[in-house]
Amino acid sequence: MKNTPLSRETVSRLITSSGITDLGYASIREIVKLVNMLIRETGTEFIRMEMGVPGLPSAAVGIKAEIEALNNGVASIYPDIEGLPEMKSEAALFVKNFLDIDVSPECCVPTGGAMMGGMASFMVANRNDRTREGTLFIDPGFPVQKTQTRILGQDHRSFDVYNYRGEKLGPKLESILECGKVSTILYSNPNNPSWICFTDDELRTIGALARKYDAIVIEDLAYFGMDFREDYSVPGVPPFQPTVAKYCDDYILLISSSKIFSYAGQRIGLLVMSDHLYNRRYPDLLRYYRTEIFGRAMIFGALYALSSGVAHSAQYGFTAILKAVNEGRYNFVENTKLYGEKAARMKEMFVSNGFSIVYDRDIDKPLADGFYFTISYPGMSGGELLQELLAYGIAAITLNICGSERHEGLRACVSQVRKKQLPLLEERLKLFRENNPVN
Repeated sequence: MKNTPLSRETVSRLITSSGITDLGYASIREIVKLVNMLIRETGTEFIRMEMGVPGLPSAAVGIKAEIEALNNGVASIYPDIEGLPEMKSEAALFVKNFLDIDVSPECCVPTGGAMMGGMASFMVANRNDRTREGTLFIDPGFPVQKTQTRILGQDHRSFDVYNYRGEKLGPKLESILECGKVSTILYSNPNNPSWICFTDDELRTIGALARKYDAIVIEDLAYFGMDFREDYSVPGVPPFQPTVAKYCDDYILLISSSKIFSYAGQRIGLLVMSDHLYNRRYPDLLRYYRTEIFGRAMIFGALYALSSGVAHSAQYGFTAILKAVNEGRYNFVENTKLYGEKAARMKEMFVSNGFSIVYDRDIDKPLADGFYFTISYPGMSGGELLQELLAYGIAAITLNICGSERHEGLRACVSQVRKKQLPLLEERLKLFRENNPVN
């Protein structure tokens, strides 16, 4: 067996000293901390695939607008908690241009990233009916969202959707929803971590069952438009980003600026409610809020308590980005295609060195190349594979923490892997295969 870039003893020792008790269930941030410790102690260059950090320059039009706003003194002024009027108008236009959905500007509210949007959604939507228990997560998914429900003391249900695609989705969903205890249904599309993308037929199924069982759908669109098999880049022209909003009355869309605009550091996104949901009255909300109107409870209850508004200058920056996108001056989809190109090359490297793609198909066609992909290696659990890869200076997270039933797998994110690192990745994967031959 040839020497690995890092000794396995060093990896084991630092896993223990980092406080991680089970690597197979370590959180994203725990893995980030562990990798930072390994780099500091060994000086080894890492292929970092553990965290979804944008790897492209931020939208320049936003930065320019923020600087101008700061120079005009907005830093000393509290922002309106409902959001800048011009931002709300551009947000509603963005939803129309790229989802082909009509919403009023008042239903588009800035949040401190989609993370805050999710938290606020659980705080309101899961408290609208005292007879219900919480969220149905269509997994695999972003693990922190389950953490948010636990922090709020809410129950949740979940299932791994991979074996229930297409016509199988409806019966599986209904078998859970018929209990009458589900307040909200949450999924991401494209999916983090698997990168599967729901079809219009599947979204129609979700919407119809949500309407039948009076559940609110929370659609996480953090990777808006990044199914590069279709061109969703032209405002107002089909095809449009698929959405459940076409098929149900009560929905919340979480739109992040972090990945699609590489604006993660400014912590700004959108929470978009349907007009129907915004104006709907839920008497049980009065247990927690001063209003039974859903939209007002969201804005003047949950979001007010969470942050009292989103950073003022960031709203100006976000407004400028949305305006440029709506006017066709900034093609955010074209800008993010680099992720898909890197994913295709990296997946080929892993597969040629004995790895398998865990979530590999969208029903009857190959999976798209995008921000994430999933890998496994014969004979290893997710935790075992991660620990072994760390000795080769390669980091990822396990699928265990994402609600996946495929405990042998890892999620790999392409964004932080630089193009000049790809030869190093290939070299290390070849060494990995030599040291771990498959019978």
